[in-house]
Amino acid sequence: MFENRKYRLKSNRQGLNQFSVTVKESDLHIQAESDLSKIATKKILELRGFIEEYAKMDPQFITSLVPIEPLIAVVPEIVADMVDAAKKAGVGPMAAVAGAIAQHTGVELLKYSSEVIVENGGDIFFKINSPMVFSIFAGKSPLSMKVGARIEPNKMDFIKNGKNIGMALCTSSGTVGHSISFGKADAATVISPSCSIADAAATALGNIVKKESDIEKAIEAGQKIKGVEGIIIIKGRRLGAWGAVELVKIA
Repeated sequence: MFENRKYRLKSNRQGLNQFSVTVKESDLHIQAESDLSKIATKKILELRGFIEEYAKMDPQFITSLVPIEPLIAVVPEIVADMVDAAKKAGVGPMAAVAGAIAQHTGVELLKYSSEVIVENGGDIFFKINSPMVFSIFAGKSPLSMKVGARIEPNKMDFIKNGKNIGMALCTSSGTVGHSISFGKADAATVISPSCSIADAAATALGNIVKKESDIEKAIEAGQKIKGVEGIIIIKGRRLGAWGAVELVKIA
């Protein structure tokens, strides 16, 4: 989401190795107990391959700005996740792509590291063993990087097939970066057990916010999206929050 990624310099978690992996448009900043860049690269290539091959059969999967149904009964897991998230949030499947790639990559890396943080353009999948504060980048807003969300581990983690596979915090912006947004939110941040849903929902809520008075309306809309556990929206000097969010002032 962000062409200027200096915010990554402030995201260090003590005890974890940091490394970046870039595959075509996917530019991921990853933290884990060791350098897993080769494993991450292989997984991202696999995920992008699934998406690109499916899109050849169904071009609207890439272009649609509204939810769609898959053309075939059985699709790759990442495609199914994106389609499901798009339906829940009322947006196109590609609104969930960054979050989906972050989560599927992170789940793979959890085979080799008990803690993993994967950030993909403002969309973050993480599995942590102790509390962590995630600062919110909100462009030129005076609140940018001054407010954070404190996350307690295991509070909302996604349980799949009996395994704890983390959770997500995703941010969409209408004033920063090149991602498609029909709103003017400096930051629309969503917390969810699913990174795909968090990404799609952040896009949907960001689309609603064109002025500061729209913050309440966007939060009301977000409460209706299944899988959304917390919301932070910043527009100019105003901030609105809802749900399982512990706001923290950052010096």
